[in-house]
Amino acid sequence: MSYRFLEVAVTPRVRAAQADMGVEQIRLGSDSRPDALTEEEVAFIAACDSFYMASVSETGWPYVQHRGGKGGFLKIVDQQTLAFADYRGNRQYISAGNFAANDRACLFVMDYVRRARLKIYVHVERLTLGADQGLTELVSDPTYKGRAEAIFRLRLEAYDWNCPQHITPRYTEQQVEQAVAPLRERLQRLETENATLRAQLGGP
Repeated sequence: MSYRFLEVAVTPRVRAAQADMGVEQIRLGSDSRPDALTEEEVAFIAACDSFYMASVSETGWPYVQHRGGKGGFLKIVDQQTLAFADYRGNRQYISAGNFAANDRACLFVMDYVRRARLKIYVHVERLTLGADQGLTELVSDPTYKGRAEAIFRLRLEAYDWNCPQHITPRYTEQQVEQAVAPLRERLQRLETENATLRAQLGGP
C-alpha cells in the first residue's frame, strides 16, 4: 500500500465517511515526497493497452476519458514521469482544457486478464509536438493509425494498487487468438488424419 497515495486521497470528509462506516483509521506518514515507480509498476505500465484518466473542470465537474492503443503506448520516461501521444479524436479537448486550469489527474491503468488495476495521481502537462524532441521520438509510433496532435507528460505524485475484486476478466482479439491457436492446430491435425483414414478405407 502506498501511504503517499492515501495522504493525497484521504481528506477530512473521507475520514468522516470512513468513521461512519466503522473503518479503522489508517495512520498516515508525514513524508510529502512524490512516489517513485518500482520495477513492478514499470513492467505493468509498459504492457498496458488501456487506461482511464480523470480530470476536473473549472466548474467542479469531473470528466473521465478512456485512452487506448498498442501495448506500451503509455511510456515510462523515468521512475517519476510518464508520457503518451495525444491523437486526434472527437476534437472536444475537454481533458486538455481541464488540465490548463488544474493540472491534477488520476489514472486507472487496467489489466483485465490479470484482474489488476493501478491507481496513479499525476500532474499533467500538454506539450506541442517537437517541443521536446526526445520525448516526441519516445511516444511516436509510425505504425499506429492515428494523427498525433500533442504530447501529455505526466509527473507522478502517488500510486497504489487496487484490489482485483469485481474486475470482470476481458480478453483482446489477439489474446483470444493466442489461446485458441493450439486448439485450431489440433483440429487441423485430426481433420487431416480423418481424411487419410477415409482415403485408405475407400470412403467418400
